[in-house]
Amino acid sequence: MPRGAPVGRFGLPATLLVVVLLAAASIGASPARGAGAPPLPLALDRIFVNNMTGAELAPGSGGAISMKVGNPLADAMTGTVLTVGVYAFNAFPGNATSGVNVASAPVLSNVTSSGLEVNESLGSLATHATTSLSISVQTADSTPAGTFAIRTALRFVENGTAYVLESRGWFTFATWTAATNGPNGSTDVNLSRLGVSGILPETSLLVQSNNFAYALWAVLGVGLVVVGIGAWLYFRRSNSKSGTRPVPAETQAPRAFGTRRTSDGD
Repeated sequence: MPRGAPVGRFGLPATLLVVVLLAAASIGASPARGAGAPPLPLALDRIFVNNMTGAELAPGSGGAISMKVGNPLADAMTGTVLTVGVYAFNAFPGNATSGVNVASAPVLSNVTSSGLEVNESLGSLATHATTSLSISVQTADSTPAGTFAIRTALRFVENGTAYVLESRGWFTFATWTAATNGPNGSTDVNLSRLGVSGILPETSLLVQSNNFAYALWAVLGVGLVVVGIGAWLYFRRSNSKSGTRPVPAETQAPRAFGTRRTSDGD
């Protein structure tokens, strides 16, 4: 199998809108979240970070995660920093989910740092401008087989106001549930309760050996919802005045490695 082949080699689309772990606790505190971050219009969420691709790697090989960062606002984004990090692991065989406290987890790297998490300093981004990024990924020969979830966060200042956007992976199950449960069983995303300006997409890294490639895809296909689960971010109505964002009945909140987990660590 070619090293660093894009996700989608065996039928998955190259762009993974959202790959999230509902039950895993976040790895440390968010580097970006600030109290009372003002909410942004829902239609802009998909523009700030888009065209994300994951990576499919054999143990010991390297590849890259790519994405685009855009500025849909009326003024330049300054002090722009994108955070990308590995935060959860779904093992194969066994389909056991956990944090990334596993030996030889994939290492992300850019020109300034390397580790489970890296920061990309983008400086100033002019209005309606877009920039492309590629973050290197390296596995070890002993990296376990399975799927590693990748979360994102973006912070910047526009017209004197600081904004923060984060993906699902920065929130615990309890925090996310409290901020998304609407009346009568509906799903509302309350950005004010989450303390962020918007929700970003996520992606994943698939580590597999050649001898069980097809079996792995079959197992992950049961518990991993990859494309379409982010639709609620892009099609929910925008009539909220307090940071609450209703979701149409036909859409659903993000979910991934497990679909029925009810508490952190399940």
